[in-house]
Amino acid sequence: MKKFFCMTVALIAAMVSFNQASAQGFQLPNMQVRSNAFEDGGIIPIRFTSHGDNVQPDFTITGAPENTVSYAIIFHDIEVALGGGTGDVTHWIAWNIPSPDIAEGSLPAGSVQGNNIRNQPGYMGSGAPFRDRYHHYVFEFYALNANLDLPEGASRADLEAALQGKVIGKAAYVGRYANAQPQ
Repeated sequence: MKKFFCMTVALIAAMVSFNQASAQGFQLPNMQVRSNAFEDGGIIPIRFTSHGDNVQPDFTITGAPENTVSYAIIFHDIEVALGGGTGDVTHWIAWNIPSPDIAEGSLPAGSVQGNNIRNQPGYMGSGAPFRDRYHHYVFEFYALNANLDLPEGASRADLEAALQGKVIGKAAYVGRYANAQPQ
């Protein structure tokens, strides 16, 4: 009984310690993202899609930690399960973005872009199939404490591996798109 009691006390102490560490060290700041292109959760206008002009939307990030060195973006369609697995469609990845202000149609100088699902670096707008349901497109924004040593054209897997240990803030911005346009 004494051994069980000691193990129970040790387990409770470990849980309290983990909860305190979680509350103090693992909580990321509450970053926010805005865009003039469409509201968070709103419909993506066709000009920002691959069925329109394929223009990269503008974004403004606020609330990042003071020690943010750069930002990274992963833009993907979460409605697709590639090959019957958990992978989805990567539309755009970018990193070493030096500014929280991203203009429509371009990234700030010094930014690097990786390959999308077409194996091409750069923005690829939303492209839900004709007459399909609304797809949810997620723009994930990461505040980083360092620039990443990745070449242009790196993959999403490369980016996700390079992000480990460097993320100090995170936010998401969601757009919905359903292709009602004849092709």
